[in-house]
Amino acid sequence: MSEEQETPQENKPIDLSKDKTPEPAPFEPLGNGPVTPPPFQQPPPFGQFGGGFGQQSLPNSTIVLVLGILSIAFCCCYGILGLIPAIIALVLSKKDKVLYAVNPAIYSLSSFKNLNAGRICAIIGLVLNILSLLYYVAIIVIFGMGMLGDPHKMQEILKGLE
Repeated sequence: MSEEQETPQENKPIDLSKDKTPEPAPFEPLGNGPVTPPPFQQPPPFGQFGGGFGQQSLPNSTIVLVLGILSIAFCCCYGILGLIPAIIALVLSKKDKVLYAVNPAIYSLSSFKNLNAGRICAIIGLVLNILSLLYYVAIIVIFGMGMLGDPHKMQEILKGLE
């Protein structure tokens, strides 16, 4: 081993005066200058991140999808809280469907699919919330009628539930 290899911790100057010929490069360019690889740039897949050639996403497609999912999640909240995002999602989806129908080449297909998925979720959420609201109204009416018909019996039923 040479001195340079034995003690790599020390910074010693390289002696260029020795009779050493430089090793040839493994690849020599053909007169076109130095070969440098191009920077890594890969375009996003088609239909993603605005996808395609100059296509953009629909303005409210993501919002409609989120509101549709929230309307399903909020159907447990007495049927009222989930109605609000479902109705907003349906109104926004109608506006975006009109935009897409006028000029579908401008907008990406993935955003249109998100819009349709959000619209379907909003319809499902709307139906679930209406059914939940009707259920709670029926329970209130049944207990209300029971209270008006026989208040003593209703008090006994409520004491039995405790």
